[in-house]
Amino acid sequence: MRCQHVPRWCVCEGLRIVECPLAVDVMMHSREFFRPSSTGHLIQRVVTGARTHVWRHDATPARESVVREGKELWVLHPLGELMPTTGVNVDNVQVLLLDGSWGEAADMKKDVEGWGRRVSLPMTGTSRYLLRAQQGPGQFSTMEALLFVLSALGLKEVHDALRVQLELHVYAGLRTRGQSVMAADFLATSPLRTVMPEVIARMHPQSPDEKAAFSALLKERTAVARVLKDA
Repeated sequence: MRCQHVPRWCVCEGLRIVECPLAVDVMMHSREFFRPSSTGHLIQRVVTGARTHVWRHDATPARESVVREGKELWVLHPLGELMPTTGVNVDNVQVLLLDGSWGEAADMKKDVEGWGRRVSLPMTGTSRYLLRAQQGPGQFSTMEALLFVLSALGLKEVHDALRVQLELHVYAGLRTRGQSVMAADFLATSPLRTVMPEVIARMHPQSPDEKAAFSALLKERTAVARVLKDA
């Protein structure tokens, strides 16, 4: 129940609590609440003090239940001003992440207008974290947005620790969907094998034949990844 993955691919053994100087809140669309792939849930599980507020069309969370006293609220949305990266006291910042599809985030944005400073992140390209089949270029997860904020503010240790948690979440999702080749490709360039080898080993196929086949596939995809990196 904690990680929302099926027992075979449970990642609770690898979950680590990460101390973050930013106050982090997630406003989650009610549809997103039941999606195991949602990284909004992951943020609440692993980031100290993170809170989730479920948004519904007929029930917007009250401002006073979301905005933290004494903090400057940043509402992350592509239609905001460019996020500041210098002269920022991270201990005084609260980040509000809108967790949902583009259309859902637009609806939530209307309801929180005027609550704080709306800021945007210059995130472009294609995400390496394929959480859903319909995901395309320019689409990034809620956790990725938080990772970008942390990196831009120079919070490298927090960023790296949270990245590992996202990597584990995504890898489990690929295994759950039976995407063996994609899982091997992902693992080939992931820090997971170094950071938590025991957890990843447990998630390999258990039968001798399946284990041998996946090991061979992983070896092949790792070699391909090295060639691409050196090209």
